[in-house]
Amino acid sequence: MTDRTTWEPLRRELDRWQAADRVARFWLRDDDAVEPTPALETLMALAGENEVPLTLAVIPGLTGEALATRLAEETAVTVAVHGWSHTNYAGPERKKQELGSDRPADVVLGELREGFQLLERLHPARFLPMLVPPWNRIDAALIPALPGLGFEALSVYGRARQDGPVPLLNTHVDIIDWHGTRGGRSEEELVAELVAELRDRFAGNAEPVGVLAHHLVHDTAAWDFLSALFAATGRHPAVLWSAAAELL
Repeated sequence: MTDRTTWEPLRRELDRWQAADRVARFWLRDDDAVEPTPALETLMALAGENEVPLTLAVIPGLTGEALATRLAEETAVTVAVHGWSHTNYAGPERKKQELGSDRPADVVLGELREGFQLLERLHPARFLPMLVPPWNRIDAALIPALPGLGFEALSVYGRARQDGPVPLLNTHVDIIDWHGTRGGRSEEELVAELVAELRDRFAGNAEPVGVLAHHLVHDTAAWDFLSALFAATGRHPAVLWSAAAELL
């Protein structure tokens, strides 16, 4: 485990889990994958070295054979559907959204069907029938139609509801400072969020803790945080990093 004092609160919390003979489940989702890049190579190498399974949310309308060829032998990587083209159709005064009510539902669902079928064909051994909406937003009226398209899960951000037409496998700790530097957030903030999520799980919330990354915008702070997180958790007996498919 890392010896940085910043990480001491997480160490203490995990030791509490160990003393109670409990195991905290974590999973890693990374959004906006399109093609092989040096940043993607860094992410896969870092996850692989630490035996952390990786779920890539791939943008169907922007990807192709190059990524499929690169991922073909990556047995610890799964591919989820990240909308269609990651295009914002919301008005200028609204939060960005591709899967919203600004277009006819049949158009949106048609794109999702096409994206599902494309990624299933490109990544037959890596494909996970899970939808990751761009910007973690989807109009609630669309969700009941997802099983008919083949989706078996939905992944957004925040605490999952316990009911709905498809299971939710959410992320809870986003390592990127989207409203500031647009690079990695401070370790202190992220460690505090991880500890809060773990305390919530210790009290009874059964969700695995989802860590959200975006390899294409990672700076040194983001990479350093992931490295330290994997070092702090990877060999701790109270932590289990799981593949998304194992959690559904």
